[in-house]
Amino acid sequence: MRHKSKGRKFGRKSPQRNALKRDIVNSLFRHGRITTTLPRAKEFRAYAEQMITIAKRGSAATKAGEKVVALNAYRRLVAELHDETIVAKLVAEIGPSFADRPGGYTRVVKLTKVRKGDAAPTALFELVNYEPAAPAEEDAAPAAAKKSAKETAPAK
Repeated sequence: MRHKSKGRKFGRKSPQRNALKRDIVNSLFRHGRITTTLPRAKEFRAYAEQMITIAKRGSAATKAGEKVVALNAYRRLVAELHDETIVAKLVAEIGPSFADRPGGYTRVVKLTKVRKGDAAPTALFELVNYEPAAPAEEDAAPAAAKKSAKETAPAK
């Protein structure tokens, strides 16, 4: 029986499992939305939300001028995530964007397609305030480049 045994093991020893958790959460903070397996997304959701809560406290302390609290939050995040660029983004952008939200910073959306190799169920793991880039802007830029290329080409 699994009494008092929390968490999934994912067939890994604890250092490998911790590295997997850290890498998935770092990818989430870097990109805003990732596709992963459903059990991984559900398991690491709580960890991601804890990191955002620490970042919120750090950014609020920075605004209030409490340097010790802000530094403590920054050091805790670096110790957990091992990536200073992600921590800087977390404290500067992601934490303040959730300042008025009491929790529930992430969303797990189950996808209908399964992973090709082993048919594992997949899910979108994303930040609640994630906004995908507008595809209309990307389509307009190549069209403008083609138009300017035609105009600059010599006439035959």
